[in-house]
Amino acid sequence: MKYAIIGCGRIATNHIKAVINNKLEFVAACDIKDMQIEKLLSKHDLDKDTSIKRYTDYKKMIEENEIDLVGIATESGIHAEIALYCIDHGINVIIEKPMAMGIKDADKIIKHSNEKGVKVSACHQNRFNLAIQELRKAVELGRFGKLSNGSIHVRWNRNKDYYTQAPWRGTWSQDGGALMNQCIHGIDLLRWMMGDDIDEVYGATRQQFHQYLEAEDVGMAIVKFKNGAIATIEGTTNVYPQNLEETLYLFGEKGTVKIGGKSANNIDVWDFVDETEEDNLKKGLEEETNNVYGNGHTNLYADMIDAINNDRTPYVDAYAGKKALEVVLAIYKSQKYGVPVKLPLDDFNSTDMIGEF
Repeated sequence: MKYAIIGCGRIATNHIKAVINNKLEFVAACDIKDMQIEKLLSKHDLDKDTSIKRYTDYKKMIEENEIDLVGIATESGIHAEIALYCIDHGINVIIEKPMAMGIKDADKIIKHSNEKGVKVSACHQNRFNLAIQELRKAVELGRFGKLSNGSIHVRWNRNKDYYTQAPWRGTWSQDGGALMNQCIHGIDLLRWMMGDDIDEVYGATRQQFHQYLEAEDVGMAIVKFKNGAIATIEGTTNVYPQNLEETLYLFGEKGTVKIGGKSANNIDVWDFVDETEEDNLKKGLEEETNNVYGNGHTNLYADMIDAINNDRTPYVDAYAGKKALEVVLAIYKSQKYGVPVKLPLDDFNSTDMIGEF
């Protein structure tokens, strides 16, 4: 399967690891900065590989090569534009989060991919964490009974160096703030585990310490699910001095689980009424990770390859990408107007927040 990547910045290395691990045929890399391409390739000892073509124009790359799958890892503001171009050329895409910056663009991606018969996977790789997979099994087996409440806490640190490294970060048009960039993975997990269908979101965001940005560095919300459960979201990049945790809690009448670690990769609490021997083995599970992005990219790529080969829906499809985005945008809208926001969200874009802070 012929693969190309568009965007060779910070997250791209996880995509290339997944490409190597899944033995894809890596045909081309694109970035508006030549040096970014070389830096990425050299990190994986591929800089001397002349079979990998280099481009600064993704449209030219697509027109000149036969490509089956593209990984999109640019700044968030152009994810949708690039994805739609690839889809219209019949190419399957894995899109880094967020899938788009507005509901209308997310809907376009879904509509165009369905019409063209190509696969789209939103890169919410933490769904493949071992701890998250175990939790998902418990949810699907109904082991919690009636869900009462849940919460996600993404308590991380991002300093000025992180933002100056790429000037698009923290802007409403290209990135959004802590909720859209750092916390959307946790928000995806919370919504997925608690029933997907949301009635209402009430949120508040602030810009406390990052006055050089346009967007928020802390956000909190209450989410009311249609199944009667309620949840809280807490996301921030203000934790001193470094990343603290990404923790997911689920409380039901028959079970309590806390998934902890830096990126929801450990089982800290695992208690069920119908406890088995197998449950005891899960307690204290810790998945080693090199960074907060976890190990999930390789599995997400493997799933996408299988979905293409067997013409099935990817495990993390475009609808999943839209659902995570929708919650973030609902929190933004709630902050903007000071009222609870009903879902589904018809139309809202991160750029509607320009001037908020």
